[in-house]
Amino acid sequence: MSGRELVASEWVQKAENDLTTAVHTLRLGKACPTDTVCFHAQQCVEKYLTALLVHVGVDFPRTHSIGDLVILLPPGKRPPVTAAEEERLTDYAAMIRYPGDYKPISLSEARQAVAIARRVRTAVRPFLPPNRT
Repeated sequence: MSGRELVASEWVQKAENDLTTAVHTLRLGKACPTDTVCFHAQQCVEKYLTALLVHVGVDFPRTHSIGDLVILLPPGKRPPVTAAEEERLTDYAAMIRYPGDYKPISLSEARQAVAIARRVRTAVRPFLPPNRT
């Protein structure tokens, strides 16, 4: 395994950990901290995109902006996320991590965030080295 493949695999493992956390937290149902689920869904997407950027050898800035990462990918390797989904996920990375004046996140919205993370995972994984874990 090359150095880039190894680093990409490490990013994949981190992405999987975030997805696992989001999915398990959703199981709390009405007691679910939806902001935590959405944060981990965003982190999963961000880390999968980072893994792919590392794997294809594209330099990238340190950013939580999903749109900024997607646009750096070769067109044939971009996951199917809308601009609205990119923006929503990006908001989950920073805005909801801290107390503030924002609308509460419904359980339905948290489930949608996890669905987006799974969709990105499914789209990106074929371009990455096999996960060794």
